[in-house]
Amino acid sequence: MSHYSGPLLTRPVAEKLLAARDAGAGDWTGTLDLGRSSGQALLQADAWTWMEQRYPYPPKLKDRTIYYWDGEEFTPVSRFSGSLIKLVPTEWGAPTFEIDGIKMLPTSKESPFEDARRKVALVEPRNKVLLDTCGGLGYFAACCLEAGVSRIHSFEKNPDVLWLRTLNPWSPDPDAPASGGRLQLTHADVSQTITQIADASVDALLHDPPRFGIAGELYSQVFYDQLARVLRRNGRLFHYTGSPNKLTSDRDVPREVARRLEKAGFKAQLALDGVLATRR
Repeated sequence: MSHYSGPLLTRPVAEKLLAARDAGAGDWTGTLDLGRSSGQALLQADAWTWMEQRYPYPPKLKDRTIYYWDGEEFTPVSRFSGSLIKLVPTEWGAPTFEIDGIKMLPTSKESPFEDARRKVALVEPRNKVLLDTCGGLGYFAACCLEAGVSRIHSFEKNPDVLWLRTLNPWSPDPDAPASGGRLQLTHADVSQTITQIADASVDALLHDPPRFGIAGELYSQVFYDQLARVLRRNGRLFHYTGSPNKLTSDRDVPREVARRLEKAGFKAQLALDGVLATRR
């Protein structure tokens, strides 16, 4: 699917547009792509123009919601097909997303994009072939491209997440010139397709699965054995686990993960909010 190139509105941005019009301004300068760039909108009484296309002023918008132009009106970037999936704005520009109200990326202390950049740096992707098991919004992939990865293969199981990526300007487009043909994005369940990846064919791994209760197969010994098989010796893996409350869950997920990775053939240690492991 091609990436959306129209404006993205949040409630604060829409209010600024309307305030500028009501103040009698002929134009407004600001971001219409969640902070990726700044542009100018020309203001008329009943409409505004951006990149030579006219749009109506939107009605009052909801908080914590991003809107895109669907050709007829500004509509929320959300879908419901079994679960409600929604792109959610953050104070940092780069959005997160939610599934049934559960936030999928950390945003309380820094941008989810900056968070991804710190984690990607742990596997040193420059000039490497990298496997990204659960692509999500693609922030790991974007940071790998930025860091000079040779090639990255990302898998994403959820078609609605792939749809969110086409509307999110922070998500890398595999077909964009900036990607240089280095990003391959596949709609598939990596827990099944990993068996088709050749032995020792990747130099580094990034594993950012949904929480254990949703995707336990991605924390299994069988899957970790497959990760060890496809990763070359001395290759690095960063496995995001988050920091689930041990008192309420009665589990220490990061240490459980580290033990399973050790059994699969890795040397593992806790790092950031996950586990950093090296293939022995």
